[in-house]
Amino acid sequence: MTETRLRFPPSPTGYLHIGGARTALYNWLYAKQTGGKLILRIEDTDTDRSNQESIQGILDGLEWLGIDFDEGPYFQSDFSEEHIAAARKLLKEELAYKCFCTKEELDSKREAALAAKKPLGYDRTCRNLSATEIADKEKAGIPYVIRFKVPERTGVIGYDDKILGRIESDYKEIDDFVIVRSNGKPLYLLCNVVDDIRDKISHIIRGQDHMTNTIKQVLLYEALQAPLPAFAHMPLTLDTKKAKISKRSHGEIVAVQFYQNHGFIPWALNNFLALLGWSDGDDKEIFSKDELIERFSLERINKSNSIFNYRKNDPKFFTDPKAISINEHYLRTMEISKLGEMVRAELENENLWDEAYDNDKKDWYLNTLNLIRDRFHTLKDFTSLGRAYFADNFKVEEKPLKKNVLKHEGLIEWLPVLADRYEQLEQFNLAETESLAREYADELEIKPGILINGMRTVVTGQLAGPSMFDILVTIGQERVVNRLRDVAKLYPK
Repeated sequence: MTETRLRFPPSPTGYLHIGGARTALYNWLYAKQTGGKLILRIEDTDTDRSNQESIQGILDGLEWLGIDFDEGPYFQSDFSEEHIAAARKLLKEELAYKCFCTKEELDSKREAALAAKKPLGYDRTCRNLSATEIADKEKAGIPYVIRFKVPERTGVIGYDDKILGRIESDYKEIDDFVIVRSNGKPLYLLCNVVDDIRDKISHIIRGQDHMTNTIKQVLLYEALQAPLPAFAHMPLTLDTKKAKISKRSHGEIVAVQFYQNHGFIPWALNNFLALLGWSDGDDKEIFSKDELIERFSLERINKSNSIFNYRKNDPKFFTDPKAISINEHYLRTMEISKLGEMVRAELENENLWDEAYDNDKKDWYLNTLNLIRDRFHTLKDFTSLGRAYFADNFKVEEKPLKKNVLKHEGLIEWLPVLADRYEQLEQFNLAETESLAREYADELEIKPGILINGMRTVVTGQLAGPSMFDILVTIGQERVVNRLRDVAKLYPK
């Protein structure tokens, strides 16, 4: 049986786009499922736009996602001689020809066709030039492109798409298309086919925006006497206004790096991207890596476009809510030691990491993460919303400050007294801290919630969270006492 070989061929003209990441993921899943190989090929022939920074950005993004490759990275520019040789072969075998028509001539013919309401397309003026005519034009220094000679056949040409079914086009509707520019550089259309033949690619999984090239590439495979790979054209990913998501229109929100920088768990993003165009046939949305490799199939990729549900300036969701929801699930359910490694990187970036968290305070560290993670959405929340567990310089949010502290002026006296009593406790545990707080509330003849909610805001800066007394025990007696005593700083002078 022929080995399954796939490729991911990004163009290094910017960061790794989530659409490109989804393409890489689908190829990776299919390769893993079939025991095949995945090749990374950087298509860097656009020298005006390709740059090393973008290449590194793509490599870093794929590494972060955990999408690994069996071969590569190869660089398309390293094989330019092969591309040129293929064009020469087609010329020699009279499967292509030199076209000397100028841009002005082509534009004039196009305008005339539009005015006469005739079909647009190249009229094959240069297709049957004699050897003498060609030599005379070359001698005169007239520049030329090389066009592929579409066979003069009746009927249709087509291919079987793994997602969309049979795709066909009438021969008479296909122009003699350009394969080499007037500067001698082969077009992507040809380079792509030559590279796929050399790399023995058996399956091509790519976006539907490439379909305009596919019929032409089928003709090139035939002309180059190479077996046709299986094609699978994925639906596009659109925004809520049904426009294609793009770097130009949507900015960094469609960059993989954005999610890395905003505290996403790599597999959570992969899980979300898999669902942008594929489903398992039921309502299941959470898939482990092994589950997704096992269940993924080209046949279950949707034919219709998927929607990236991002709304600019949405105060509640900074990206697609489903992406956040999936990330929350992994953050709240993953093995705590693995989460600990991810949060460590965040704490180190904020200079909050204590080496004791990996030694004698490791149990405290992991237990703390387990206590607080249920209300968090991303890894960044541990150093923002959860900062009070790791440092004394945390932000007190305005809403709980007004509601739980400033509204009750008595707290400026009550909390320092409570701090003194907490300091005297020999056992600073759940039962003792709760009992003491409720007894003091009874003594003051106020609702316990006034003290408890006030403590929550003063001690953590937050409106909500785990049980207040779990918080006190976790943060520790000394820190709790100091923060309660320092409540006056939160009141206006």
